[in-house]
Amino acid sequence: MKINCLIIDDEPLAINVIKSYLEPIENFEVTETFSNPIEGLNFLKNNKVDVIFLDINMPVLDGINFIKSLENPPLLVITSAYSQFAIETYELDVLDYLVKPIEFPRLMKTLNKISKRLENKTNPVPENTTESPFIFVKIDKKRMKKIFFNEILVIESLKDYLKINTLTGKYIIHSTLSDFTDLLPEKNFLRIHRSYTIAIDKIDAVEGNSIEIEGLRYVIGRSYIDLVKHKILNSSI
Repeated sequence: MKINCLIIDDEPLAINVIKSYLEPIENFEVTETFSNPIEGLNFLKNNKVDVIFLDINMPVLDGINFIKSLENPPLLVITSAYSQFAIETYELDVLDYLVKPIEFPRLMKTLNKISKRLENKTNPVPENTTESPFIFVKIDKKRMKKIFFNEILVIESLKDYLKINTLTGKYIIHSTLSDFTDLLPEKNFLRIHRSYTIAIDKIDAVEGNSIEIEGLRYVIGRSYIDLVKHKILNSSI
């Protein structure tokens, strides 16, 4: 599914940052960009988009009044240098609020929200089924890979890169372990070492200061051991 994006920001540099982030992501396409919000409104009268990346502080028409002027708004993502407008915009049902300067890992979290929301809208999950949550990761310059959370075993830090070990394969991405762990459901994943984050439900055994997953042992870091054992004990029957 191609996701059509509109970027409205009075700063050309801010537009270029988001465009450069979205370019290698195959299912996201920047349909148009505007530095003048009035031109953006005129465009929307005859064109439909899936999501708008919208600045707040703009001349003539600010982002908040721009949103209020829309009759049937698409998904809305605020991009602002100021955090104080967050509460007011969430009351307008924005999907996310990104504070500039926007880092790529933070934007990826937003893109996953967008994908999930639109997928649920176009393919509603039957009441008697449970959809498996997922995340898109950039595995090379032009390819994004969907990885289901319930398939992840271990995420291993390789300095500026990560190796994601799953039930179906291994993938190398450019990220820090802290940033990637923040994108995962806290109840399902656990940082056990400065080099490892593991899926709690994939733990086969715990012995001393190590955890066994799929026949491999991973050492629990000294500073993590109390937290790890506390969470594992609370997860057990």
